[in-house]
Amino acid sequence: MNKIKYYFILTIATLSLFSCSKSDSASVEPLRDYKVQYETDIADIEEYLKNNYIIVTDKPGETEDQNVKIEKITDKTNPDQKPIWSYLNSTTFPTLKSKIVNLHGFDYTLYYMVLREGVGESPCNVDGVLTSYRGTYLSRNAATATVDASVVIATQFEEVVFPQTFLNLFQTIKGWGETFPNFKVGTAVGDPGSGAIKYSGFGAGIMFLPSGLAYYAGGSGSIPSYTPLVFSFKLYAIQRIDHDGDGIPSYLEDDGDGYVRDFRNKTEYPNWTGDNPDDTDKDGIPDFLDTDDDGDGYSTKLEITKPAGAPGPSKYYPFNPIGDIEPHGIPQFAETGEPDYISPKRLRIHLDKDHHTAKPIVSVKKP
Repeated sequence: MNKIKYYFILTIATLSLFSCSKSDSASVEPLRDYKVQYETDIADIEEYLKNNYIIVTDKPGETEDQNVKIEKITDKTNPDQKPIWSYLNSTTFPTLKSKIVNLHGFDYTLYYMVLREGVGESPCNVDGVLTSYRGTYLSRNAATATVDASVVIATQFEEVVFPQTFLNLFQTIKGWGETFPNFKVGTAVGDPGSGAIKYSGFGAGIMFLPSGLAYYAGGSGSIPSYTPLVFSFKLYAIQRIDHDGDGIPSYLEDDGDGYVRDFRNKTEYPNWTGDNPDDTDKDGIPDFLDTDDDGDGYSTKLEITKPAGAPGPSKYYPFNPIGDIEPHGIPQFAETGEPDYISPKRLRIHLDKDHHTAKPIVSVKKP
């Protein structure tokens, strides 16, 4: 009797679990169309830009310098409550800029606000950045008895005031890699008393990201899926990363326009059919992730570090873009033995698969 009762309870429990599992799977939302979701996102972002204003703290040398608050406009006649949208393409700072980002088979418009451009170098989209930031997500507040229509509101989900590590732009959300290269770092000065580093003149801004340039359907932590994100940030310093460990920082492995491309993800680039300008040997792997950029069977690291005069079929050159070993960069192979460091369009030795083959020297007869 007890066994029958046990098996009866087990059967009921199993059926209940199966029923719940089936119900849960049936409630999973299919992935939304990227372009349809973008149209919703950009409408929310532009509404937010038109109905809110900024308050910027200007205290050079202090931690709160370039802190920004975004507040809802309550008095349209108040000159201190200028909508963010009114700064679009302003010729002075602050200025609201926009750029086109082609992803998922169509063009996104990415808005970003420049509070201060910065005074130093700009990061590439595959560099590391040391940045403080405050992140919020946008959502709609449903209509109520006192509010006729839903309103776009911002909810904070994260804030980093004293960053401790560099964040790799190649591994962060797409919008970060598209925005930070438009800013520059500041200058760093050590504090003799505390040993802490203080930054001044750093780039500071705000980015407004459609969900397709952020976490999209996945969300992250407390961030709901399909939500546009707003980040206010300060760019303190950059870190040049060598992703493939070939001895050449990734920012130097592009075709010269300062932006490194990787088209292998067909979800991100469904319509891409041409050659990647940042893939020298056209093997599908961009140079910044390829340990043999020219596909000649000799690793890039070997071709830029093997000492001149060492045994081998060609002359090699040491390369150190930061120190003084080779401040001119990587030379072009020359059969005469004289490297070319000057020509801006020179074919660097590690990109010339033919340089291992002895080339005949054409003798010129004197008259």
